[in-house]
Amino acid sequence: MFAVFKKELKSYFLSPIGYIAIGLFLLVFSVFFYITTIEVFALDLGSLYYATAMYGLLFVVPLITMRMFAEERKNGTEQLLLTSPRSITGIVLGKFLAAVALIAITLVISLIYFVILTFFGDPNIVTTLVAMVGFLLVAMAAISFGMFTSSLTENQIVSAIITVVFLILPWFLPNISTIFSEISLIDKFAKMSSGLISITEIVGLLSFTVMFILFTIIVMQRRKALK
Repeated sequence: MFAVFKKELKSYFLSPIGYIAIGLFLLVFSVFFYITTIEVFALDLGSLYYATAMYGLLFVVPLITMRMFAEERKNGTEQLLLTSPRSITGIVLGKFLAAVALIAITLVISLIYFVILTFFGDPNIVTTLVAMVGFLLVAMAAISFGMFTSSLTENQIVSAIITVVFLILPWFLPNISTIFSEISLIDKFAKMSSGLISITEIVGLLSFTVMFILFTIIVMQRRKALK
């Protein structure tokens, strides 16, 4: 697993994807830092992380997950991957953790906004850290779904579109059926963005993440069995 993790994380920075992803995130962070904090003279970064999770993940997660397995299949390297001595579980977890690490790097960089606020007041570090943890949990859930869609197709664009639709659909359709509220990842982040630790939301996000990691493992194991 560690070898796959290291290879995947390295590949993000040997190609433009890693830099584009971090750049997009920081652009969204900066825009919402002005809108949610500077413009309203707030010392709370919860709204910043909530807004960035809502809009930033919509672009960044499909970007970093669409290539995970779809690219291997398109380039013909999937067979080498599936016949390698590494376990399917190790391969899936390695790819997943590399994407999570990319998000975590961005979150660490985002602490610069907290440092900026210290020049204007006394922002609450605990609230900020809870919001960051919630942001990471939402990102992990979104990544697990994006990874799953990538395992289903060799077309990266199709994988990205499915992921975007899944992330954006609950914004508009909760009035049609409550199921759309239940699958909305951003709704599960609302309390934590305010600095409140909600066990229900944490368990919900982790359960979602584990479920789609398992789905991806099952898909890849079946593909391996067919080789």
